[in-house]
Amino acid sequence: MSRTLVQPVGQKRLTNVAVVRLRKHGQRFEIACFPNKVLSWRSRVEKDLDEVLQSHTVYSNVSKGVLAKSKDLTKAFGTDDQTKICIEILEKGELQVSGKEREAQLSTQFRDIATIVMEKTINPDTRRPYTITMIERLMHEIHFAVDPNLTSKEQALKVIKKLMENFPIKRAPLRVRFTAPKPSFAGLMEKVAEWNATFISKDESGTQPSIVCEIEPSILHSCEERLKDVQGRVEVLSVSMHAEGGPSVEQHDNVEVPQAMPAKESDVVAEISERMQKQNLSSESQDNAQGKQLRRCKECDVLVDDKLYREHCKSAWHKHNYTRHKNGLPPLSQEECMVEMELADSKKDLKDYDF
Repeated sequence: MSRTLVQPVGQKRLTNVAVVRLRKHGQRFEIACFPNKVLSWRSRVEKDLDEVLQSHTVYSNVSKGVLAKSKDLTKAFGTDDQTKICIEILEKGELQVSGKEREAQLSTQFRDIATIVMEKTINPDTRRPYTITMIERLMHEIHFAVDPNLTSKEQALKVIKKLMENFPIKRAPLRVRFTAPKPSFAGLMEKVAEWNATFISKDESGTQPSIVCEIEPSILHSCEERLKDVQGRVEVLSVSMHAEGGPSVEQHDNVEVPQAMPAKESDVVAEISERMQKQNLSSESQDNAQGKQLRRCKECDVLVDDKLYREHCKSAWHKHNYTRHKNGLPPLSQEECMVEMELADSKKDLKDYDF
């Protein structure tokens, strides 16, 4: 045994501090912030600087309490104003997190991006969305890496463009209503024909006749600009249209109703579903055989790994199902939950929607 006697050190650990670091002109500058407030500031949710910063002080090492020198601040930032420097570090600096925490954040953001891609894309042949598992597999095939400095929506739009270059996938069309005065309605119909819009219905009653059609999301802004010539306006009815079944007779008067699925194809579908169920059962048995402890979430009615149960309870999926559980409603799957939340929020942010 060692003869030296180890004495306890009166050291105060940083337990509620998030460090943001910025390297500039060969120097390291750090600021102490509150956890979970840095991302809120960068996403413009939090606007009060005092709610983000522990103190308006710039350090060279937060953990040791070493303050940055004034001459180094002036050389690197051109000023010695601590508040202005803190804002620049907060905007451009790197948030210091542990390896496991960073991995969990990237995994969660990757899942969020895949969910957005699933909601905004369809298979051009079937007009149905791909599953979340298929989207994640395609994202891995194009070697997509999450950028923590960009929002999930910005990265999802980039992923969609990349996927369209390599796979049979396209943006889900928008369902919109075009309205124009009666004297200009003929000009509106000509413009709709130029945009290659899919016609849904037409209402010529009243002084403001309108038509409902589906267009590509990329031409929405150009449609709004060109409708000003005929004194018309655009109303977005649905952000993304997915085919949930065969076309209805009420919406498409001149479209033939598709025939029922042949018996052979239905047998194949049934066989595939049985195989998927067997694979799910076998995967659960393998997890139990490997000693993984699974916990059942009664609100979501799913089995979750015991190590990931706390993270699952913090997810929007669990919170949504918890609200439904209190109201006596059955749980939703993760895909159904995201679709329901998207529909609920679409009315609020349609004006700010970035296509």
